Amino acid sequence: MPKVVDHDGRRVELIEAAWRTIARTGWDSATMAAIAAEAGFSNGALKPYFATKDDLLAAAFDYIYVQTGRRMAAATAGKHGLTALRAYCREILPLDDTTLDEARIVIPFWYKALASPHLAARHEHAMREWRQQLQRHLTEARDAGEIRTPIPDEHVIGHLLTALLGAQITATLMPTLETAQTLTAQLDSFLTLLKPV
Repeated sequence: MPKVVDHDGRRVELIEAAWRTIARTGWDSATMAAIAAEAGFSNGALKPYFATKDDLLAAAFDYIYVQTGRRMAAATAGKHGLTALRAYCREILPLDDTTLDEARIVIPFWYKALASPHLAARHEHAMREWRQQLQRHLTEARDAGEIRTPIPDEHVIGHLLTALLGAQITATLMPTLETAQTLTAQLDSFLTLLKPV
């Protein structure tokens, strides 16, 4: 009998291999052959799943987005208001090896998205969902009296996303300065500014 191939499972294996390879060697050095070898397959095994390296990068971004969303849901379960807002934001920050590797994938994705409306739309969709969730936690915090800043919610959310996404860049470029402790302290300092005096 012919061997039954779990195509969904193989696709995930290839995405995870791409993630590891890009995080370890960088985007330019992560050839299709290197990614296939990392997954334990021949180079031709990638073609039925990803026609180009850019297709693989897009899939890796989607995979990271889903994984981050699962962590966010787990981190905020049973939490409300400012506590949930903080927990949600911490899952975006590059605070450990996994989230730092995710940042190393997201940065080349951003660069590619500058010239690709398709990739830019993927990122816009992800940010729209993050904004909605941040708004929900921010509204809960305001309703509970935990936040009383006159700054409009859209500006608070914009600042948070700018800081969180910027942290992904600085943490990869300056790991000795932008440590997990430093990034967490920066987040907490900003959230403190939103509280009643």
